[in-house]
Amino acid sequence: MTILRPLLLLVALACATTARADVPTPEIQGPIASPEGAFIQATSFDLSQVGYVKEEYFLKGTANAYANVGPLGDDGMWTVEPAATAPYTTRIVVFKPAKPKKFNGTVIVEWLNVSGGVDAAADWILAHVELLRDGYAYVGVSAQFVGVEGGPGLVNVISLPLKKVNPARYHSLSHAGDSFSYDMFSQAGAAVRSASGPLKDLKVKEVIAIGESQTAFRMVTYIDAVHPLARMFDGFLVHSRGAFGAALSETPQPAIAVPGGAQIRADVDVPVLTFETETDLTFLGYFGVRQDDSKNFRLWEVAGTSHADSYTLVTGNTDLGTNPAVVDITAPSSPLPGIIDCNFPINSGPQHFVLNAAFSALNKWVRKGKAPKSAPRLDVSAGPPVAIMHDANGNALGGIRTPQVDVPVAAFTGEQDGSILCRLFGTTDVFDAAKLSALYPTHKDFVSEWNKSLKKSVKAGWILKPDAKIIKKWAATAPIGG
Repeated sequence: MTILRPLLLLVALACATTARADVPTPEIQGPIASPEGAFIQATSFDLSQVGYVKEEYFLKGTANAYANVGPLGDDGMWTVEPAATAPYTTRIVVFKPAKPKKFNGTVIVEWLNVSGGVDAAADWILAHVELLRDGYAYVGVSAQFVGVEGGPGLVNVISLPLKKVNPARYHSLSHAGDSFSYDMFSQAGAAVRSASGPLKDLKVKEVIAIGESQTAFRMVTYIDAVHPLARMFDGFLVHSRGAFGAALSETPQPAIAVPGGAQIRADVDVPVLTFETETDLTFLGYFGVRQDDSKNFRLWEVAGTSHADSYTLVTGNTDLGTNPAVVDITAPSSPLPGIIDCNFPINSGPQHFVLNAAFSALNKWVRKGKAPKSAPRLDVSAGPPVAIMHDANGNALGGIRTPQVDVPVAAFTGEQDGSILCRLFGTTDVFDAAKLSALYPTHKDFVSEWNKSLKKSVKAGWILKPDAKIIKKWAATAPIGG
């Protein structure tokens, strides 16, 4: 038995290596120097302030589309095979520690979100504080047609494809359509792993793929259909999916739809953490397709959160993780005047703090093989309509808890009437002075309750200790109580 186990391990490693070898490494051009710099909707501060460098590379190759072999069922147990091929040239943006010794060994590869008509690094914006302080490398992949060539996004906010924004820099890019996006993403992973690639100066140990919102829908299709063939990634973060499916293939190739209610396949062989806000369960319909935790699947549902929030649009762009003011309520009703104008102040809840913890938990799971404990589910009424259950202060019951909802100074929800965008941004209802005084007769009362709740969140693994220090400092000086 002692001899057999090492042999089995070697066989498993050989199989994994062979599977990855089936994904070709594209031609890698760069780093691209001019004209101007890489265009991406991400954080706005200079990465050199935090010991990081920013680079851009072009990837050139031939990608496969895929066709299903047999039915595509709700269980996600799909079998696909390569279909048409097409040449492509796309780009990746790399954020990495300037000093290789600061690298923690894990690369985060984000499928950039194009819902708004521009390549957006949604999860980088939300979780960059944790990624920077723990020494991750980050790669944003322009996997979809809209981000490169243009066309309407899901919500039609703007249209800023790369080839329009900077024709001189990006004229050589070419995208044949989203049927090829899945294999393009796999090949981006191969470039990340390449000994002569953009991370050749780093000792890459693990590569984790992530996607948020529309990109989370595509991540589900990738996991269920393409991962069993490519086996390129060591783990996945599926952030804010709903009951919508991203097509396996689209026109001008044969259109192949997938069921929106598809679960993460039961036999997935790497860790998958699905992170859901209140909006995702209700407006986007994820409640109807919830799945139980299993060996390689965890679901986190977070109270007081919305699909997108004020951190995404307002405060996150400049957050260096050192200013307690980031805990303040920032809840404009028009976060982008003329583009996003809502009837009520948008959500200013705790999503980004819990997402930091999710990245940490997933990385430990991938690196050490120990899954995080199962998280409590939000209390939801099946309706119709599906609705989150609330406490007397208007905050959600159940789910992952933080001081923002258990020692509240406002009600944070994932719902809002109005346009699709406003419905995604939820609401903040700040308590008036009378209510705050009734809840917390003195400032000392508020701080005591806040810190007790914070301690519980840290112990449970929902808030990381560095974030807890910031959250605690904010409460100490907040003018609340009495």
